[in-house]
Amino acid sequence: MGKKLTSCALTGHRKIEKDFTSEMLRKQLYDLVERGVNTFYCGMAIGFDLLCAREILEIKKYFPVRLVACIPCGDQSDKFSPYWRNAYDLVLRSADEKVVLHPTYRTGCMFERNRYMVDRADVLYAYCNDNKGGSAYTVSYARQKGIPVLDYGQEIAF
Repeated sequence: MGKKLTSCALTGHRKIEKDFTSEMLRKQLYDLVERGVNTFYCGMAIGFDLLCAREILEIKKYFPVRLVACIPCGDQSDKFSPYWRNAYDLVLRSADEKVVLHPTYRTGCMFERNRYMVDRADVLYAYCNDNKGGSAYTVSYARQKGIPVLDYGQEIAF
């Protein structure tokens, strides 16, 4: 059976590669819910974060899960494209909780947001195909803290 999980932080790239499918994302998020995860911490970035958040909003129709929007700065979405701004606003309206770490952008606030999420999570779900950037930092931070990491496309092995 493995370790009992109740909370999951989400991290991933803004750019989604061709290997990504919404079916795999849905399957893995449902697998986490079936393992007991009932709270998801989302960093609200474009790409993987918001794709996960929208899927979790669908899961909420069938399971009592919570979505926590972890916002590094109040002006996070100011430079998003209209498509991603719309997704961001939809998720924000539907989130069960909103945590804003800083009113406006400041150096390091994205890394602070990532640590905030990992510090509250039993598992990290990651779409990370590179060893640099915010997602790689978050995966490394989780591993340093002994938090298991579920990589997109891999089976749960903990």
